[in-house]
Amino acid sequence: MTKVQGSCHCGAVRYEVEPVFTEITQCDCSLCLKKNALMTAVPKEALTLLTDWNEMTEYNWNTRIARHFFCRTCGIYTFHQKRSAPDHYGINIRTLEGVDWTGVPVRQASGSGMSVEAADPRPDWSGPRA
Repeated sequence: MTKVQGSCHCGAVRYEVEPVFTEITQCDCSLCLKKNALMTAVPKEALTLLTDWNEMTEYNWNTRIARHFFCRTCGIYTFHQKRSAPDHYGINIRTLEGVDWTGVPVRQASGSGMSVEAADPRPDWSGPRA
């Protein structure tokens, strides 16, 4: 596939990525459930940020390994550096422009089964406690 553009709602965060749609992932961890994103994984080098990193804000929780990036202005989740594969980004395919992903299999990822390693986790965080 060729490179495609992606952006948040307001356009302050724009990026270019070369996605490979072998599958789409829908994670069931507490964060992914609330942001309702559908993701595809790409190697870090497949993503090029076209705007300044300062246009984004970063959210980290639990082990603080995964890095979730959101637009500082409109709050849209664009991509994250994966906890399970830190050399990859999980791209929110709903932020990609002009991509038809219908027919691509959606795999349910079991993020809720990943260990919760916070000192005092909220009771609604699912998954085993470390």
